[in-house]
Amino acid sequence: MANPKRKWSKARTGKRRSQWKLSAPNLDKCPKCHAYKLRHRVCTECGTYSVKTKSGQKSVQVIKVED
Repeated sequence: MANPKRKWSKARTGKRRSQWKLSAPNLDKCPKCHAYKLRHRVCTECGTYSVKTKSGQKSVQVIKVED
């Protein structure tokens, strides 16, 4: 079984682990209620999923959220 030739220092270990970071979630504003929500998800405040413009009219898809 292979063994390491030398001990890795704490600084070297820390340099390697410094890249393990969490990214902040991408938040968008809901077009209906202007609350922050995750992208491509149903708004937790009003239940709206998407608003699309077609020929000048807005269509809203509302999904009822059961608690």
